[in-house]
Amino acid sequence: MTSVDRAAAPKSSVFRLFTPSLLPATLMLGGGVTLYAIESYITATVAPSIVRDIGGLPLLAWVTTLFVAAAVLGSIFVAMRPRSMGLRGAYVCGALIFAIGSLICAAAHVMEMVLAGRAVQGFGAGILAALAYAFVRFAYPEPLWPKASTLYAAIWGVATLLGPTAGGLFSQGSAWRYAFIILVPLGLLMAVLAPWLLPKATDDRAHAKTPVLQICLLLVAVLFVSIAGAVEPIPAKTALIALSVISISLMLVTERRGNNRLLPTGAVMLAKPVARVYLIMFVLLFILVSDIYIPYFLQALHGVTPLISGYLTALVALGWTIAAFFSGSLTGRRASNAIVAGCIIEALATVFLAIFLARDNHIASLAILGPAAVAMLMMGFGVGLGWAHLVTKVLRLVGSAEQDKASAAISTVQSLGGAFGAAVAGVIANSTGLVTPGGISGSISAAHWLYAAMALPGIVTIAAALTLREGRD
Repeated sequence: MTSVDRAAAPKSSVFRLFTPSLLPATLMLGGGVTLYAIESYITATVAPSIVRDIGGLPLLAWVTTLFVAAAVLGSIFVAMRPRSMGLRGAYVCGALIFAIGSLICAAAHVMEMVLAGRAVQGFGAGILAALAYAFVRFAYPEPLWPKASTLYAAIWGVATLLGPTAGGLFSQGSAWRYAFIILVPLGLLMAVLAPWLLPKATDDRAHAKTPVLQICLLLVAVLFVSIAGAVEPIPAKTALIALSVISISLMLVTERRGNNRLLPTGAVMLAKPVARVYLIMFVLLFILVSDIYIPYFLQALHGVTPLISGYLTALVALGWTIAAFFSGSLTGRRASNAIVAGCIIEALATVFLAIFLARDNHIASLAILGPAAVAMLMMGFGVGLGWAHLVTKVLRLVGSAEQDKASAAISTVQSLGGAFGAAVAGVIANSTGLVTPGGISGSISAAHWLYAAMALPGIVTIAAALTLREGRD
């Protein structure tokens, strides 16, 4: 299964990944995730500066949309790459593509060129993110698989805190270009080091044709739902989400009926455990991204400054990171129980947000703001508590011939959950008072209904998680 002797690694903390024998792989795989995570938040911060410098405001939403769609395609590429290309070769390819995309963005003089660079960048980032999971079984003994996922979660948590801050350093005038320029040598260095620092990986994929139809339907779905997250009119947003759901449904039907699959066997059949694992991942992220409205509600309803609202919202990411370290050493039934507990905690956190965030609290009373802040922390804590174990379950539930498909699907499901969640959250908030009537009363209504609604899919995750519980060690 792997060139590493599984029995040689004791159950230990995530710091076991940084021992001399494992450090090179950890730096490379964690570095790929870091590039993806940090760049996502830096670009979101400097995007207004790009528009002020070179124009292109009508195209601003596509800066993120194309990146996400290309990242999904990049993750698919890992599983569908040419048979002559190993995982190390794919890493070199992904790092070089990311560097080229960053260079295109840095040199852009019109928004269309920025969009082209973001698409290229996203494709490379998608490859690197998917490889972080694809390499796990070759780089680490099996007891350390959850620890690797814990590390990736910690990276995203740190990126949430540092990304906007780093982006702020490049937000003046044309300084935004340096936010992309500094990534070019990093990408090139990672491409050079990959063949030396990453372990050799056996290509044990089954021979199959590329499922072009499923890939096209998936990309169409991602584009539709990403655009839906950027448009304001509720009818247009709703129609785009509906078209995206139709496209996803057609993709799943094609997967189930055909022999040439994009996803691992059983991934579209809820009777199979692997399908329920992917469903839980999707819904957890679907709920979590509703945090995009938390800064607005904090400022509009609780009289919090933009800076403080940013730090309070970062509690969501901090909760994910804390929980990931807390649960990383759990195994067997305890790990399965952590998944169930995480789903319950996230669902309850949204209920508390519906109660305490949706309040007129301009005096910033800690009796109201305090519980809301705790709910933000626990919202991320719930996801982090079970995420690493969900990743491990995916890798254990599929055969070696479909491991690359399974790993790539993790990144794809993350992107889909985030995109759908952001779009649906926009529909709920805008249609329950955020825009009309607006103001304090509209914000209270929108916050209440948004987070009350997000508790409902949480029930789905709890039910699915209960079916995944294992026997005791």
